[in-house]
Amino acid sequence: MLLGKYYFQIGNFPESKKCFQQVVNECRKQKNKAILADALNNQATYLFELDPEKEKILKEAQSLYEELGFEEKIIEAKMKLCTIYFWSGKLNVAKKILYQNIAAMRKIGFRQQQFGETTIAYIESVQFNLKNALYYALKSVKTMENTNDYTFADIFYMRLGIMYLMLGHYDDAKNAAEKSMQYGQHIFNSGSWYKSFITATASISMRGKNKEAIDYMNSVTKNYPPTNNFDKMLVAYSYANCYWRLYNYTLAEKYFKETAAYCALLDSPQTVRDVSNSYSTIALFYANRGDLKKTQFYTDKIFELSKKYNKPYNSESLQVSLYKIDSLKGDFKSALAHHKMYKILSDSVLDYAKNRQIEELKIEYETVNKEQKIKLLSKESNLKETALKKSKLLNTVSIWSLVLLLLTIGLLYSRYRLKQQTNTALEIKEKEINQKNINLRHLLDEKEWLLKEIHHRVKNNLQTVISLLNSQSAYLENDMALSAIKNSQHRIHSMSLIHQKLYNSENISTINMPNYIKELVEYLKESFSLGQRIRFDLKIDPLELDVAQAVPLGLILNESITNSIKYAFPTDRTGMIHITLEGTSENRYLLTISDNGIGFDTNMNAKKINSFGLSLIKGLSDDLDAAFSLENQNGTILKIEFSKDFPINQKVK
Repeated sequence: MLLGKYYFQIGNFPESKKCFQQVVNECRKQKNKAILADALNNQATYLFELDPEKEKILKEAQSLYEELGFEEKIIEAKMKLCTIYFWSGKLNVAKKILYQNIAAMRKIGFRQQQFGETTIAYIESVQFNLKNALYYALKSVKTMENTNDYTFADIFYMRLGIMYLMLGHYDDAKNAAEKSMQYGQHIFNSGSWYKSFITATASISMRGKNKEAIDYMNSVTKNYPPTNNFDKMLVAYSYANCYWRLYNYTLAEKYFKETAAYCALLDSPQTVRDVSNSYSTIALFYANRGDLKKTQFYTDKIFELSKKYNKPYNSESLQVSLYKIDSLKGDFKSALAHHKMYKILSDSVLDYAKNRQIEELKIEYETVNKEQKIKLLSKESNLKETALKKSKLLNTVSIWSLVLLLLTIGLLYSRYRLKQQTNTALEIKEKEINQKNINLRHLLDEKEWLLKEIHHRVKNNLQTVISLLNSQSAYLENDMALSAIKNSQHRIHSMSLIHQKLYNSENISTINMPNYIKELVEYLKESFSLGQRIRFDLKIDPLELDVAQAVPLGLILNESITNSIKYAFPTDRTGMIHITLEGTSENRYLLTISDNGIGFDTNMNAKKINSFGLSLIKGLSDDLDAAFSLENQNGTILKIEFSKDFPINQKVK
């Protein structure tokens, strides 16, 4: 079914028809009347109004709904049948169904009967039953107002306006037409909006105010120009009639020709009556001017349309035109017949216009409207009285509120003055604090420069000591003494390197250990002229240490590396020294120095080794409160595990 709808929407009507037929065939196999009825109803919905199969399908659906007792569905199916009869010209059949449907709606309590009522009004007007036409036009508006459903108000007021115009009630026609235009403002280019606009124009023109009608049209069409051929036809037709009544035949003929041009472009059941009406007026225009040929041409157009769409058309203007054609041709019998028909139509309109029942209908409708207006005015009066009481109460509340506001303002001003005084005092304090901060920053800068200078001088002094030791070693011949001096030089250099880094760094309180260890290793490699005989493998975690911790660690590194170089690889033996510094847990670090040399005597343990170097390492480990271990495993492994930022000065105390 969805596929059928899709094909219909894209314009593939044969495929759409085929899909819906398949659905109906499947439903017939199920032998479920309700499902089959709905399938038939849907199938008919997606067929064109004049499709020969549509009526048959809807009648079958209606019959099934009647068997099932589905009242609402019966009304729906009959309304669709009514549409077929309406567009095929079977107006009496359509009208009969509408009367039946309205009665059925009342029976089931369905109040929205205005759509059926306005359609009856149209059919009755076409058949010149003007009393019934006005009755149902008024009734449709009344039903709409009672149900408070103004969705299609523009259509109902449009129909009422046309009925008033036909009956010569021009003021009422204009009022109804303007209401229709007001409700249809958001869809001004729809047929109902422009029809109502033309009705309003005609109601002005028919009162002899043709110039006013032309000005009105100029103003409206400037703001809301017609956008389709139907609306353009209506506008041209209206201009032509106004100029004709002003005896300006040149402009009248110009606009009638324009009307005829747009009429030729309109060819559908929906527009046939309006087009026929335009042709009828044009024919009368040429008949009055004695142009038999053009009169005959446009009356023939009307008969062609009536035959094509099975929609007989009759009007006073058509009968007058035919009367004049026959008179000019000398066919007086036919001319007399058309003249009699003209008199019947004109007299019927005149009689209906003066008919007491018509007036009663108007009075009834106006009475209801007045009652509604009275109720509305009464409601507005009550609302105004309530609003007045509220206003008085509001004034009283406003006065007290003003008093409270003034008190609050006074209080706030007092608080504001107090706050201003406090702010002034705080600003003075802030300036003092800012000045002190500036002074402190200057002092800190000076302190940093002093510390840098101290580190620089300490480094220079240590370099001087190294130089002195180097000079002293030149006069020594004892190997042990020379070795001791060399060891001292290395130890002093490890400390000097720390002070050099502090002096050159922006941060004068901590040492970057990866850089420091790398430079210390490079220094020792050069000092012992190792070349490629002993290689180093460094794995150092990013770590910044305080000077107090960096100096002991530097001395430990110096002693350990020096011992490995001197004792682990005798007789030019090659090897590898591994140095790692890594975090083991939160704020705990492990320094490991290992080599793949000959190791130490396995009969000795770390505690029994009393060399100065190892004693120094153990002492420095104690200063760091570090765990010290020495292992002999494929060489010597020395481990120092310490906590970062351990308070060494406290330990020293």
